[in-house]
Amino acid sequence: MPGLDLTFLGTGTSLGIPVIGCRCSVCTSSDPRDRRSRASVYVRTLECAFVIDTGPDFRTQCLREDISEVDAVVYTHSHTDHIMGFDDLRPFCFLHPSGTVPIYAPPETMRDFERVFRFAFDGMHRFAGYLIPEPHVVESPFQLGGTTLTPLPVPHGKMTVTGYLLSRDDRPLFAYLSDCNGVPGAVRELIRGVDTLVIDALRHAPHPTHLNVAEALDISADLAPRDTLLTHLSHDLGHAETEASLPRGVRIAYDGLKLSL
Repeated sequence: MPGLDLTFLGTGTSLGIPVIGCRCSVCTSSDPRDRRSRASVYVRTLECAFVIDTGPDFRTQCLREDISEVDAVVYTHSHTDHIMGFDDLRPFCFLHPSGTVPIYAPPETMRDFERVFRFAFDGMHRFAGYLIPEPHVVESPFQLGGTTLTPLPVPHGKMTVTGYLLSRDDRPLFAYLSDCNGVPGAVRELIRGVDTLVIDALRHAPHPTHLNVAEALDISADLAPRDTLLTHLSHDLGHAETEASLPRGVRIAYDGLKLSL
């Protein structure tokens, strides 16, 4: 049964790691897994390739992973660390047969895109070499090739962010919740028993808009995925020492990590 190949383009929080001007043990670490660009994941299947979020590091991430194919882009929300690589999608317009890049985003996020990147959406700048998005508003499950993406609304402080469940042949393979400070019961039932859960775990201390490590572990224990990967990590968490403290079946994601599901 064909599945998903995934690459973690970025696994860090909004500042990235190392943090500018910081000399802490994580920011000065020689472990490459402690160098974290802004959170994003790249998905390839037999039918298509797509990316979830394009943060400020998107161009560098694509060059690092030798990515030359993006058939669609899926967005979780419109915070800077998840959208500001948007214009770096331009080369993929050249490569796409339609000359456009399909963009999938929940309604509020799409409205923010149309405001922040008006030049790309107002129809006045559709010239060769420019970014030409093809907007698709996400309000229900949708298909990208043979993959079903089910939106997962979760709280992120005072806003709602959209995570995604990726399924093939009705099998839930991958749940991506990069930014949240809770997982409501209805969302838990959608992803319970998923093969791989990727979940926000910013730091050990509580945070008003993100899960901490203990909270993420409690949710993982309740959902019972085969594997759990923690993402959106701050410089409070060193990779090696934090992973050594985690229960069986839970790991820390790192930039460049590849999975086949």
